[in-house]
Amino acid sequence: MTLFGRWREERGADEAPELPDDAKRLRLRFTGQVQGVGFRWTSSLVARDLGLTGWVRNESDGSVTAEIQGEASHVGAFFSRMLDEYRRHPIRYVVSERDEIPLVKGERRFEVRY
Repeated sequence: MTLFGRWREERGADEAPELPDDAKRLRLRFTGQVQGVGFRWTSSLVARDLGLTGWVRNESDGSVTAEIQGEASHVGAFFSRMLDEYRRHPIRYVVSERDEIPLVKGERRFEVRY
């Protein structure tokens, strides 16, 4: 069971997780081969498995924007897990923007936006 799954069982599906003391939120812009390859869905699965909250969406310029929030070590693990996921099906992408932004309190889940 994932960390998020355990949290949902312990606290209930409608409660937002408490933010850890070292919580951080990043706004990310991915460029390269990121549309039409399942990038949003893969990133959402990775984020959810790590217990992160936030969102991901395609942009009209061909990039993908995401905001990820959670424990600092889990936010850091997001990047290595994404690399691991795409080792089997290599695509070329870079994180062209990475900014730490204010936390969003009360956020309950990670979602794919349209």
